[in-house]
Formats: sequence, structure tokens, C-alpha cells
Amino acid sequence: MGELRVAVIGSGPAGVYAAGALLDAGQPVSVDIFDALPAPFGLVRYGVAPDHPKIKSVSEKLAEILAAPQARFFGHVAYGTDLTAADLRRHYHAVIHAVGSANERELGIPGEELAGSFAAADFVAWYNGHPHAADQRFLAAPEVAVVGAGNVALDVARMLVTSADALVATDLPAGVLQAWRGNQATDVHLLARRGPAHAKFTTPELRELARLDGVDLVVDPADLELDPASAQILEHDRVAARNVTVLRDWVARPRTGAPRRVHLRFWTRPTRIVGNGRVAGVQVERTTLDGTGRLAGTGATEQLAAQAVFRAIGYAGRPLPGLPFDQTSSVVPNEAGRVTGPDQTGVYVAGWIKRGPTGVIGTNKSDAAETVRTLLADAPKLTSPPEPDPAAVLATLERAGGRYLQWDEWLRVDDHETREGARHGRPRVKVCTVQEMLDIGGVRAPDG
Repeated sequence: MGELRVAVIGSGPAGVYAAGALLDAGQPVSVDIFDALPAPFGLVRYGVAPDHPKIKSVSEKLAEILAAPQARFFGHVAYGTDLTAADLRRHYHAVIHAVGSANERELGIPGEELAGSFAAADFVAWYNGHPHAADQRFLAAPEVAVVGAGNVALDVARMLVTSADALVATDLPAGVLQAWRGNQATDVHLLARRGPAHAKFTTPELRELARLDGVDLVVDPADLELDPASAQILEHDRVAARNVTVLRDWVARPRTGAPRRVHLRFWTRPTRIVGNGRVAGVQVERTTLDGTGRLAGTGATEQLAAQAVFRAIGYAGRPLPGLPFDQTSSVVPNEAGRVTGPDQTGVYVAGWIKRGPTGVIGTNKSDAAETVRTLLADAPKLTSPPEPDPAAVLATLERAGGRYLQWDEWLRVDDHETREGARHGRPRVKVCTVQEMLDIGGVRAPDG
């Protein structure tokens, strides 16, 4: 076969880890990594909270892979428009789609369309400087409901009660930091449909709430009274047991009269968002588990005052041009990363679009390794592309007429961000528009 040519769509952790596994496979291979955005690193850059610099530092390891001699990075190249499935078949033996899960699941309750009802993903994208994100007046509500029981919900709640001064030392974009100085949030209600034993928080994320200055944590001790099923969970799940221990510690702490509060409310589900054109409150119902272990409402309801609602109940994948898609699970059907279905020879998936939005950043490394093992096992029977020359890919992109950014050009943007950060005593000042990234990178217009 000679050199194996592989395209990776998506430069987040799953895509870059897949590229790294290919480069480490011990056989001749070259990998081109494409991303619709000019900047690499996916959710590491645009999904990890700014106050988590240690997690964000994984981008340094990802950068080492993208800078490898047998790898090429192409930013601002959208699959399906700038680069089609036919283009990929023409230039590569195989393609790995690692595009994540871009859609946020909806609550499916009345009032969700009101102004002030937000997807957590939109808030996270905005405070991380995503080029397509816009300020939707996320910080205008004194009382806020956050629906969810995972780390994204915790991130949203924590960020809402974090002061602007505490975020100066982060890479929060300059315009967002300025907006944060007008943050109105004083009370954040974190609503979890099930009990504390069922929550998907990781314990370090949960503990971070207690480290915030000027914030009281409010937990109803009745929520920590465990039914037999919950008690059994704690016997076998050490994370759940640690979480409940943390929550019990908070119950025992007296309130300090802090200016901001996070209310952790378990066994509570929203049934309606109320308001006349804009969110004014959330109707909630107390829940329990029925005899079969299924969640059920008790009929006991109340209305919480809230001027904003953030839903953080999970992500869902989007269909990709030319690939099958399971609407129920919101993933591309696959067997160990090999896409199943007609006309899918040489097509693979990795990351959330493969398995669904589960796990942490490190989970993507083993997930990508599995996909690469499958691809390499298939390699002898993959179809040889008619135009494998790396230069032919450049010609295809030129014909598409877009402005793509390669690794050296991205490094100019990265250098600009870090230099601007040093000027202001911050780790970096993010460039938040596509046009500015392309201009700083020195990417020429299609006409020269």
C-alpha cells in the first residue's frame, strides 16, 4: 500500500488523539486534521471553564501531535462544503470523523422558548470566546435556575456566582470579562431530577463550589436522607459516596450571609417555565422513584422565582453529510469506530459522535485508540485513493475558494494571544472572531 493517508475531521481531543495514535502506529502514515474553526483543540479551548487552567493545559499535548512532521492542520475548513465526502475519497484511504455532539438537549416543557431560557452550551461558548457565540444577556438575572446534575451544570452554576475579579487571571475574553463586572446573579438554584446518589458530578468539581469567595452553599438536609436504593448505590460507587459526604458537610456549615448563594436542590424537576415573553419563574415538582426504580412525580409543586433558566441536561450529535445517523442515540452507527452501513468503507468515527457525550477528556484517548486499531486492521483492504498526493488536497481547498489556516499560521494567532495576555497580566487574551484570526495568521484571501 505504501503510505497510509488518513483525514481526521475535528481537532478536538478525540480527533487529535486519533491522529496521535496513527502517528505512533509504527507504519508509514500521514494525517491531515481539518476543523471548521480556525483554532484547534475543540472543547478544550471552547468548552472547558476558564477557571480550570490545569484541564486546559492538555492543549499543550495536543499541540505536540498537531506539530508532528507527518501531520497537517487545516483550520476554517468545513466538512460538507469546503471539503466533501467525495473529496475525501479522492485523497485519502480513510477518514475519521471526530466532530463531537454540538446540539444541546431540550427540556421539552412549556415556556422553554421564552427570552431568558438558555442552552448551557451557548453560555459556555460565549464565556470561552467561541467565534459563533453571542451575548444573550446571560448575566442579567438576579435569580437563576440551572437544570442538570453533571459537571456542565456545576460549571454554569459556579461561573454565575464567580466574581469578575476572580476571573482576571484566566483566559476569559476581554469583552466577556467586562460584561462580567455587571453580573447580576445572586441566587443560583441547581435542579437535579434525582437524588444526590444519582448525580453525575465528579467530586473535585463539586468541591470547587466551597472554594468560592462570597458564596454560601444551601442544601436541604431532607434531600440527603437516602432511600434503600440510593444507599445501595453508595456501597458500590465511590464517587457517589464522596459526593454525598461533601454535601453532608455543607449541610452542617452555618450560612455566612454571603452576597451570593448556590441552592442545590435534588429530587426536583422543572415542569414549566413561566413568564410573559421573558422568564419570570420556574414551576417545579418534587420527584421520587417508583417501585420499579423509575423517576416519578409526587404531585407536590412549587414555583421558584427566576429570571433566567439554563438547561444542562446533555448534548446530542448532528447528522453528517454522507453518513448514517441514529436519531435515537444521536450517534453515527459503528462497530469499534468502523461506520456501519452501505458505502462506508474507509469511514470511521471517534469521540462523542461515536459513543455519545460521556466521559472526560481523557476518555477520548482510549476511544480514539480503539478506532485506530480498527482502521489499521482494515488497512490492507482499503481502497487506494486516486489522488493521494498531499499537494492535491491543497488544490482542492483552493478550488473551494475558502481561506484556510495551517499550523504555522495558527501559531501566529497563538503567539498574538499570549503576548496580549502578558501585556495585561493574563495567560492570554483570546481572539474571538474568525476574520481576526485569519488576518493575524496572515491567511491570504482566495484571490491572492
